[in-house]
Amino acid sequence: MSTNEDTKSSPAVAAPPSSVDVENNNASSGLGSITRRWRRDDLLKRGSLVLRAVALLFSLLAFIIMASNQHGDWKNFSRYEEYRYVLAIAILSTLYTGGQALRHVHELSTAKPFFEQKKSALLDFFGDQIMAYLLISAASAAVPLTNRMRENVDNIFTDSSATAISMEFFAFFALGLSALISGYKLSTQSYI
Repeated sequence: MSTNEDTKSSPAVAAPPSSVDVENNNASSGLGSITRRWRRDDLLKRGSLVLRAVALLFSLLAFIIMASNQHGDWKNFSRYEEYRYVLAIAILSTLYTGGQALRHVHELSTAKPFFEQKKSALLDFFGDQIMAYLLISAASAAVPLTNRMRENVDNIFTDSSATAISMEFFAFFALGLSALISGYKLSTQSYI
């Protein structure tokens, strides 16, 4: 009888600690997953804001550098269609990224969305995609002209043009990464 009593008491003693541990682990992992999701969402919002601010900075630099690239005679950006295109896209990109950055700052500071979540995610994704395409298009259109000019003469005009084009490439990379984040946020959004 003593062996029978020992086997009955052993499982009874071992069972409660394991069931308590399971309940504690479930409760802590549920709370942990919620806090991890909040942290991830906050990191995505702040990361998107930082990338848009970087794109704003590079777009603004491209705009300023190309607009001030007027050195007389053939060294005027307005004489070349490719450089006018670079300037126009730099202006559009500056306006878009500035507006998006202000919207994100407003949403983070007030904790209220500017638009409803679905519309905001769509605007972010498609706006970033379109603007990134326009930036790479303008930059790649101006590169061959600048390279041809630099073969003949290397001066402040061609250096300024190359700098403005480089700023547009950097703005493209920042908006491309922002588009990846926007796509991730759009894909994980609940449509219920």
